[in-house]
Amino acid sequence: MSKVIVLVDGFNFYHALDDVPAYHKYKWLDFDKLARILVPKTDKIVGVYYFTALQTWKPEKVVRHKLLIQANELKGVRIVYGEFKQRDRLCSVCGKQYKGREEKQTDVNIAIHLFRFAIQDLHDITVIVSGDSDQIPAIQAVKTLYPSKQVRVAIPIGRKAEQLIDVCDSYTRIREKQLKTCQLDDEIDIGGGKKLFRPPTWK
Repeated sequence: MSKVIVLVDGFNFYHALDDVPAYHKYKWLDFDKLARILVPKTDKIVGVYYFTALQTWKPEKVVRHKLLIQANELKGVRIVYGEFKQRDRLCSVCGKQYKGREEKQTDVNIAIHLFRFAIQDLHDITVIVSGDSDQIPAIQAVKTLYPSKQVRVAIPIGRKAEQLIDVCDSYTRIREKQLKTCQLDDEIDIGGGKKLFRPPTWK
């Protein structure tokens, strides 16, 4: 029985759903359950990690995001936070420079965890849930230094990620029927008379 760790690139996954209005209803996702669908029952999942950052300048989004995070923490998913950084951008219409925000730490955090797990020999297989080619250098390095460790990729719905597929041992594409199957309950009892509720815009 192989030991498997699942690493979810939160924003890459989110944008795959956010780009298609018909998929917005799948944002209330149980990542532990998704991992159990992606990993064969003959293997053992030893950790599910969700990499993300909070868009603090968008309070309504933060509220929804924190609900999703809390619901998944209750399922045993471990959260790894990055943060957004300001960067100069150029308007393609008027040519003026403006300040934009970009989440840049997820790639580094995933790379660090890839190496840490390999060094500590905590697993046999990593499944990366992402379509981001920025993961390629870290995957190549881990596979070179630790050839016994497999790296697989699960591509979020609607993403192609051919370059990412080329450097991994195997791949799968997440389908809509899997998203349907892996929804959290609309109401989640967290004890003490309190509940979490699916955000209305994710119905």
